[in-house]
Amino acid sequence: MLASVLEAPWLGEVEVPCRWDPDLFFAEAPADVEAAKAVCQTCPVREQCLADALERREPWGVWGGELLVSGKIVPRKRPRGRPRKNPEVAAA
Repeated sequence: MLASVLEAPWLGEVEVPCRWDPDLFFAEAPADVEAAKAVCQTCPVREQCLADALERREPWGVWGGELLVSGKIVPRKRPRGRPRKNPEVAAA
């Protein structure tokens, strides 16, 4: 998390998980992003963190248990590279 966010007046002395490993919340690997989202689930300021990030239109990262890309919530991080031309058909 950004230092300015961690020093927000509403945060006070609340212990938040993102202080332990801030780099995890800006990870490249999809597995690390999912780990960061899981860590947020127990955070006491999760809703406020997400609301503030959406208001600031954070360009990327995990905020309040959600992944933001270009200021919007996305369900999961896309893997690197081009998408397949012909998507695989799911087995029925």
